[in-house]
Amino acid sequence: MKIDKFDRDILEILQKSNRIPAVEIGEKVGLSTTAVQRRINRLRKNSVISADVSVVSRHLIGRPMTFIVQVSLEREYSELLEKFKEKMKNCPDVQQCYYVTGSSDFIIIVTATDMEAYEQFRQQNLFDSTNVKHLYTNVVMDVVKADSYIPAS
Repeated sequence: MKIDKFDRDILEILQKSNRIPAVEIGEKVGLSTTAVQRRINRLRKNSVISADVSVVSRHLIGRPMTFIVQVSLEREYSELLEKFKEKMKNCPDVQQCYYVTGSSDFIIIVTATDMEAYEQFRQQNLFDSTNVKHLYTNVVMDVVKADSYIPAS
């Protein structure tokens, strides 16, 4: 799918807030409301826009603690990798999980209500796994920037 300047401008606007009406987007990018709606639908259909979500305040819902966890596996067989990936995908405490190169195999972002809840997560999801070799945890003291914005231009 080709993405032109109008699409990129629309994506820039939608990433700031996807609640802006198509008429307002059209005024900003120089297109009709119908053209904007068609483009947004096409961007969704082609998975350029992969989700329309609400960003929730961790503090206000009672999950103020964030942990960055580096996990090294004992063995990286395909079957064991997929099993670990599935476990992380299905765990609601895991906000993000990345299979990475470098000194660790995975970087996991975990949110929790407190240290006790994180310890419970760690015990159930990491320590009980016979394939976890090393585990390093960083506790986030201050969120300097947490954003899902991707420059469209």
